Amino acid sequence: MMRMRVGVGGFALALGAVAFLVARAPAQDYPQRAVTIIVPYPPGGATDLMTRILAEGLRERFKQSFVVENRPGAGTLIGAATLAKSAPDGYTLLLATSATLAISPYVFKSIPYDPVKDFAPVALVGTTDFVLVSHPSIPATTLSELIAFLKDKPGAMSYATAGIGTPHHLFMELFLKMAGLKLQHIPYRGSPAALTDVMSGQVAFMMCDFTPALPMIQEGKVKAFAVAAPARVAFAPDIPTIAESGLPSYAATGWFAIMARAGTPRPIIDALNDALTAHLKRPEVRERLARLGMRPLTSTPEELARHAAAEMVKWGQVARDAGISPE
Repeated sequence: MMRMRVGVGGFALALGAVAFLVARAPAQDYPQRAVTIIVPYPPGGATDLMTRILAEGLRERFKQSFVVENRPGAGTLIGAATLAKSAPDGYTLLLATSATLAISPYVFKSIPYDPVKDFAPVALVGTTDFVLVSHPSIPATTLSELIAFLKDKPGAMSYATAGIGTPHHLFMELFLKMAGLKLQHIPYRGSPAALTDVMSGQVAFMMCDFTPALPMIQEGKVKAFAVAAPARVAFAPDIPTIAESGLPSYAATGWFAIMARAGTPRPIIDALNDALTAHLKRPEVRERLARLGMRPLTSTPEELARHAAAEMVKWGQVARDAGISPE
């Protein structure tokens, strides 16, 4: 599949195709058997645990099994391909990420699915925040001081990521572009290995997801400069945002959504959306997700479609500007 250029209207057209099939399957008949939710990551991580929390709410609402199935590998491509090959009946769902829907089409030469034509948006369910961290020896305490320090050493410093084309990579490239900086990219296989080398001083910097980074920040093993999100995070309110630290238009978050197979009847999409929205509004659910470093979100299918389309445009441009070669 060739890399795509998808405008905001692309997801809306796909959503319209879903709505065309509304009359096929009344929501009251769904589900009559177990539903599988694919997680494109290994078991035990924050994304997997979040999906299991969502599955609990769906089981409670529908009085039927919602089984989490881990299909890790290839930057979420394996899990996403499983949904793309499934029947459009609502019995296979996917916990999709910003990488799945908005980044992978621009960093891989071919992907085994079309994020517009193969998937039907159900709902946004959450975001995870990222923070710019460094080895403690870096002689700067604020983001402006850091930018000045790096401008005096163009290309001499390095940054780690969880891999080429990951949110860690694209979020850092957007920061470097806006700050007018040049750093050497050192890709790793996942954020834990990358963060380990930042702590040891093998690599100087990283744009890291908060879940593994926060304990290391609190213990002084890495230095935190700024949050990538547009607002400060509740569990680390003393860390300023990149936007308030001198780059006012900077904003980047990892986000998660439930997707169905394109062609799934709209009453099923709506029933799932209603159940997820109600579950995510429960205080105890929001507290459990917060402990995982997740901020719960809710949306209509149309809002998710528009969000995903806008994110594709944004991160596609960042990938092109950074000269990321599709692999």
